[in-house]
Amino acid sequence: MERSKVMTMAMAALGLALLFMAPQADATRFIVGGGGVGWTTNVNYTVWAQGKHFYNGDWLFFVYDRNQMNVLEVNKTDYESCNADHPLHNWTTGAGRDVVPLNVTRHYYFISGKGFCYGGMKLAVRVENPPPPPKAAPLNEKSGSSPSTTFYRGQLVLPAAFAIAALWDAFVRIW
Repeated sequence: MERSKVMTMAMAALGLALLFMAPQADATRFIVGGGGVGWTTNVNYTVWAQGKHFYNGDWLFFVYDRNQMNVLEVNKTDYESCNADHPLHNWTTGAGRDVVPLNVTRHYYFISGKGFCYGGMKLAVRVENPPPPPKAAPLNEKSGSSPSTTFYRGQLVLPAAFAIAALWDAFVRIW
């Protein structure tokens, strides 16, 4: 029984080490209209979207009164005329909390049908590819470390050291 407990701890330590080595995702979940407002009337969603960058992989989270409103993705012409007759996609799930993945680099147009679009419930966003990661500063010749050494020090050595320490601790407890 003790041996299986130790093996479980060792596997957990190894899993944590792998988790620390995995790259981080930078996707953002935007609550449309902001946390206190949501998807409702009398909000200027053009102003809300200004200054925000929507990247491929981000999410739009619509929170609204499920008994009255909906979330429809439409083309640009239907967006401008508030025409809800032929949506490209109906994102309404009935819960009033709908998540839209922005997984294609293009313009997205959303409206609320049932006449609410005329009251301002429409949103247009442009999704773009994420910017490239910043370039690393050039290394000082006197530092003596190369880029590969820096990568391994931060991404591999520390998590591996924790995993080895956990395995050593497990080994010592068995014997």
